[in-house]
Amino acid sequence: MTDRDAELAAAVDAVRAASQVCVSVQRKLVGVETLEKNDKSPVTVADFASQAIVCRMLAAALPEARVVGEEDSAALRAPDQAPLAAAVAERVGEQVGGAELAQVLDWIDLGGADASGDRYWTLDPIDGTKGFLRGEQYAVALALIEQGEVVLGVLGCPNLTAGGSAEPGGGVAAGALFSAVEGRGAEVLALAGTGSRGQPIEVTRLSSPAEARFCESVESGHSNQDESARIAQQLGITREPYRIDSQCKYAAIARGDAQIYLRMPTRKDYREKIWDHAAGKLVVECAGGRVSDAEGRVLDFARGSTLEHNRGVVATCGPIHDEVLEVVSRVRAAGVS
Repeated sequence: MTDRDAELAAAVDAVRAASQVCVSVQRKLVGVETLEKNDKSPVTVADFASQAIVCRMLAAALPEARVVGEEDSAALRAPDQAPLAAAVAERVGEQVGGAELAQVLDWIDLGGADASGDRYWTLDPIDGTKGFLRGEQYAVALALIEQGEVVLGVLGCPNLTAGGSAEPGGGVAAGALFSAVEGRGAEVLALAGTGSRGQPIEVTRLSSPAEARFCESVESGHSNQDESARIAQQLGITREPYRIDSQCKYAAIARGDAQIYLRMPTRKDYREKIWDHAAGKLVVECAGGRVSDAEGRVLDFARGSTLEHNRGVVATCGPIHDEVLEVVSRVRAAGVS
């Protein structure tokens, strides 16, 4: 087994286990009352538990792994957060056969590495928190960055089917796991399966952007949807947008559920986080698609924890990318943003 094979196997195992704990939390703790009360505690439990599991499993399989995670345990260590911390430890224990709270907190903090150096992993333990709370789409996203380049990515998508497309909604029990290794292509596996190799996936091959379907966030605050609608109109696209949460959008592009994903800037000062895009970006590219920012620049993962030199994200099935960027530029230059 090569080093890359071992890294892929470790990443797939970690994302599988983290996804399982998220599924458990969503089924047991999320309900109508949590939405009515705006109760975010279930996603908080899943978020911390997911990071603890991924960091623990990577450390066991790859002792030199450095992880840049989204969370740290400081909030859970406060005395008034003892019930929340206990809930996190309980969920982690379900997956690892028992765990002391102190251990779980330490595992979470293994994700406290800086986004610097030649080699590190970046993790979003739950990407798409609102989708999670609605019982819809979310993802566990893990990627390996070497010298500023994403070289391995894994997306756990518990509410997407592993075979064939799925319309927005959720509640799909099977789940899908998407993986990509630079130079090897992209694959989809059953989330509940075993092993680290799956079925190859490819983007849709289109001759015209007018044939495409947009994929965009459910939440309007995540992307300028009015601007996206104008871009779609100028491209001649008439199909309804495919709206789902999280990096599941990248998975949708990679396997042909949609062909264009736009994340248009909503604020001049906002910069995307690396863990929100690293794994998904590689899955699309390894499936034959293209990913850039809204100005056509490659996504630069060598600037710390944010995409400091990029504005927005455009992912497509490939051949139509330049035409899409041309229309994006024209619409934005007209001041419709």
